[in-house]
Amino acid sequence: MRGRRSSRVTAILLDRDSQRLSSIRMPEYCDVALPVPLDMVFAYRVPADVMPIVGGRVLVPFRQQRMTGIVVELHDRKPPVKTKAVLSALDTTPVLDEQLLRLGHWISDYYLAPLGEVFRTMLPLNAEFNKAVAYRITPEGRMALHLAGLSGSSRRSRRTPEEQATEFRVLDYFVAQEYAPAEGIEVREATLRSATRVSRLILSVMVRKKWLAREDVSAARDATRIVKVALLKSAEGKLNDNQRMLVDTLAASGGRVAVETLHSLNLPRTTLSTLVKRGLVEISEEAAGFAVSRSKPRPSPFAFDFNSAQQAALNHLREAVAARKFSGILLHGVTGSGKTAVYLAGMRAVLEFGRSAILLVPEIGLTPAVAADLHQIFGDEVAILHSALSDKERAQQWHRIKSGDARMVVGTRSAVFAPVADLALILVDEEHDSSYKQEETPRYHARDIAVMRAKMASATVVLGSATPSLESYFNATKNKYALVELPDRVERRPLPEVEIIDMRQEFQETGHELIISRKLTAEIKERFERNEQVMVLLNRRGYSPVALCRACGKTLECQNCAIALTHHKREQRMICHYCGFTAPVPKSCVHCGSEYVYFLGAGSEKLEELLHGMFPQARIARLDRDTVRGHEDFERTLNALSEGELDLLVGTQMIAKGHDIHGVTLVGVVGADSALGFPDFRAAERTFQLLTQVAGRAGRGQSPGKVILQTYFQDHYAVQYAARHDFAGFYEKELRFRSWMHYPPYSSLANVLIRSDKLDEALHWSGTLGKWFEQNRHEGIRVLGPATAPIVRLKRDYRYHFVLKSPSRGKLNATLRTMLAYAAAQKIPRTQVIVDVDALWLM
Repeated sequence: MRGRRSSRVTAILLDRDSQRLSSIRMPEYCDVALPVPLDMVFAYRVPADVMPIVGGRVLVPFRQQRMTGIVVELHDRKPPVKTKAVLSALDTTPVLDEQLLRLGHWISDYYLAPLGEVFRTMLPLNAEFNKAVAYRITPEGRMALHLAGLSGSSRRSRRTPEEQATEFRVLDYFVAQEYAPAEGIEVREATLRSATRVSRLILSVMVRKKWLAREDVSAARDATRIVKVALLKSAEGKLNDNQRMLVDTLAASGGRVAVETLHSLNLPRTTLSTLVKRGLVEISEEAAGFAVSRSKPRPSPFAFDFNSAQQAALNHLREAVAARKFSGILLHGVTGSGKTAVYLAGMRAVLEFGRSAILLVPEIGLTPAVAADLHQIFGDEVAILHSALSDKERAQQWHRIKSGDARMVVGTRSAVFAPVADLALILVDEEHDSSYKQEETPRYHARDIAVMRAKMASATVVLGSATPSLESYFNATKNKYALVELPDRVERRPLPEVEIIDMRQEFQETGHELIISRKLTAEIKERFERNEQVMVLLNRRGYSPVALCRACGKTLECQNCAIALTHHKREQRMICHYCGFTAPVPKSCVHCGSEYVYFLGAGSEKLEELLHGMFPQARIARLDRDTVRGHEDFERTLNALSEGELDLLVGTQMIAKGHDIHGVTLVGVVGADSALGFPDFRAAERTFQLLTQVAGRAGRGQSPGKVILQTYFQDHYAVQYAARHDFAGFYEKELRFRSWMHYPPYSSLANVLIRSDKLDEALHWSGTLGKWFEQNRHEGIRVLGPATAPIVRLKRDYRYHFVLKSPSRGKLNATLRTMLAYAAAQKIPRTQVIVDVDALWLM
């Protein structure tokens, strides 16, 4: 009896709940932000069986495809045009909470970026939906096939017979496979192309004819990162030196090594393929396991006593977090002053409060080392986010953060969007680094986004650097941020001695141009005799940057860019570092046919070869974009240096940032002043920062360090202040130049780039906007241009630009918005007008 009464009560309660739910009416329409280059959101009708939520994803039809977008508003306002219906709601809870939605809107407004493209950048969830193109035959396609059958085999068309035959082969395929019911069943593009040998171009033509309908089909996927592994099958038979070296490497590693690791050896790629052909080595594919970091953790920072400056900085940070109000801190500490230890101690304090923190680092290469430190301290509370992870790995880490399983986040610039709950602290390491600025839409700066997100969350943001950007230091002197100084290295270790070598004088005394000076050669030799380690920086990839014909004086340039091709000796190719175009190494001039082709200059590859020749017994490795194909390569090389398995590391600016290698006592800098010749007002600042940062790699252990700085501009103030470790002196001098020319931090700046693969279009569009700027004077706005960009052609596009400066960010933003509206009215495509607010790169 009691059971019947209980079930009756339950039924009544359920009925009441269903009545209450039915009384909640879903709004008729929703506005959706789609990842398209249009400055607008799109209204869709909400069907009765679909329940979208603000901040959640929906699948919607857009033109001839389906797209995933973010719902930004639910409403009952009937649009003035006919609307399509939402196909499905993909989330039951928001993937972007109210705070992240506000942040996305702010980014869109400030950087003049389409809102949908901003949200796409904020969400690393590509792995959850596999964007697959599918086709289905339309009634028009079936009619075309039917009429062609009635008229015999001629099937007349203005297209070539081969193209015509391919089109009808595609239509025949649908019918033959019985893929042509009333609605038309979709066929994946890969299946269709494999079966009919049709090109994408012909498929696009058939879509324009309306013979086929094309759609982007989103489906769940399980994208596992695959790695190739070399397995040693046999070590018997005659082997040459290269083959023996590779076989020995495999044997020493238990007969199993990743192919990427073998490629990092200084051996020809054909060595491995020859062993595979002979059956001595087998290549297999395996799923790569995920690890927060494969770097060995360094000694815990809490194993050492903080000095008074570190303790004061930590106390300031803890008080700011406890206040639960927005606070900005600029942590200015010399290289080796223990900034990372302060970061980690601050994050530990945040975790003790039960709150969350984000640590941003500028390079993927720095992420593993910091992640290893964090994992050692915080265990599974750590998540990692950067672009070297696979889509699936990024999605997994994102969901760990979203669910609260990981409250400590470390990553590169995109980690600033991590969906942490109860955010207390954002730390931006090496805040001056240009890697924080994204060079594609949306062109945001992660440091500035970190500051804005902290404001919205009433959190604390810490910007740390030994060489702060002039903008950040200027803000600190104006009390926008609290300035906290770490003036000394930990354990009172001295800053390295810097000796400047004038390469002009070196040339006069030796009679020929040297890559490595006599002094640097002697210092390297001395360090090797003392079993100490060396780093040598040359911030230029490849073997030789220019191939010059001595007969006609012309250089070998990229076909797509107005840039000289770089000689890469190991690959035996000429490569463009901007678009990736490659060409064979010329045996004669492509312009005049002369055989007198001369390779000028030196890159990191040539420097490595030279050092191998000078010190044949030394263990030397190179670290640049050519040797580092992924974060694992970076970790492997730095681990080897930390473990004393390398004597010398040569590389580009990748070796200059944040690495704490105690065995390095000498740093050589080759050609570090080359950037001073760039037509960029930040050239001196970048040079000072690079020289100071790389000098800071020396003497971080018990032995004092030394820096040999080779330069052709020894009297330049950036070089002189870097040699004296004098940031304040450089800041004051550079600031005077900026104030005279009205450059940041005294004004806001934007670069407007007009591009087209047709020169006439680029000239016409830039001229049109130039006339508009002349005819519409904007108070408080300085406009420079139009002018050809320093790199006039890049990736097949001709480029012209304007530089806008204003003391008022509001006026600058309003002018840019008005200009974009005028460009749209003049039918200038939005994708061909690039607006870069707070531009760092004007090339």
